[in-house]
Amino acid sequence: MTLVVDVRQTLGGFVLDARFASRRGVTALFGPSGSGKTSLIRVIAGLSKPQRGSLRIDEQVLLDTERGIFVPAHRRHFGYVFQEGRLFPHLTVRQNLNYGRWFAPKSARVRDFRHIIDLLGIGGLLDRRPATLSGGEKQRVAIGRALFAGPRLLLMDEPLASLDDPRKAEILPYLERLRDETSTPIVYVSHSTAEVARLADQVVMMQNGRVEAVGTTSEILGGFSFLSSDRREAGVVLSGAVETIDAVHHLATIRLSTFRLIVPTAQVEVGAMVRLHIPERDVMVATKRPEGLSALNIVEGRVAAIEADGEGMVRVRIRCGDDFVLARITALSAERLSLKLEEPVFAVMKTVALER
Repeated sequence: MTLVVDVRQTLGGFVLDARFASRRGVTALFGPSGSGKTSLIRVIAGLSKPQRGSLRIDEQVLLDTERGIFVPAHRRHFGYVFQEGRLFPHLTVRQNLNYGRWFAPKSARVRDFRHIIDLLGIGGLLDRRPATLSGGEKQRVAIGRALFAGPRLLLMDEPLASLDDPRKAEILPYLERLRDETSTPIVYVSHSTAEVARLADQVVMMQNGRVEAVGTTSEILGGFSFLSSDRREAGVVLSGAVETIDAVHHLATIRLSTFRLIVPTAQVEVGAMVRLHIPERDVMVATKRPEGLSALNIVEGRVAAIEADGEGMVRVRIRCGDDFVLARITALSAERLSLKLEEPVFAVMKTVALER
């Protein structure tokens, strides 16, 4: 499946001017609040008609303003999951799920309903009503309802935004299973670096209504200044392979392009490809190799870029072989270290999160 988008829409003083192409897997529309992500996914869904542009999925043209083509939302056969579940309160979970089936064309109707129910872990909820469900359970049912309609594309507009951290942690594994065990391509809107790092295959980075960059998750989130509304999440995402596992200490050694990192295991096997999220706030910079630290990962590199944010902080990009690591330190620390471009330094990583 190939989705090709090229649209321009004026909404008051805001201009959405975006173009990108995506394929199978999970494509994340990523950027801070107000960057145009929801406006763009509504155009893709057919809930909003832009003043100019085109949209195509495989060989079918869904939108072409020059030719007067606009396929309405109900004929696009897309599934849509909103920030809130939007379940029918007077229906049981089973009835909410079956509601999705009624809108599926015969050629696309799902036959293995039990697989979807098991995939989302909602088998024990079928006879309950939405008022008795937790936020995470509601979202899983909403996803199930969308899948029961047999969509050729699933659109998810910040489906975890209304959930607290425990509920997010509850639902993320189900989203991973959805990505890995179904063939339905997904466009996923989020401003959360952690969600995108964990779920996305491709990232469309947005800012002020425009697409700033398109690439793999590692390419975009490994960049110097990718956007995040939560400064705690800013950092890089690196891809590597599990080389060894220390079962006694529950640690895995991950082989990257030119160095290795030791991280807590997350039920992975030797040889598995994984992603590592390294928050910039958890990276210290040293000009000499430090000793007597609890940090397991100290990597030698060179200063590739230095950027002050005007708020007393400095972001340092460190080139470690073919990969890059970001560190966010105080301007005073940068001054005391006398950091200069291409100077050798050591990146001391306090936290490295492993994602399957």
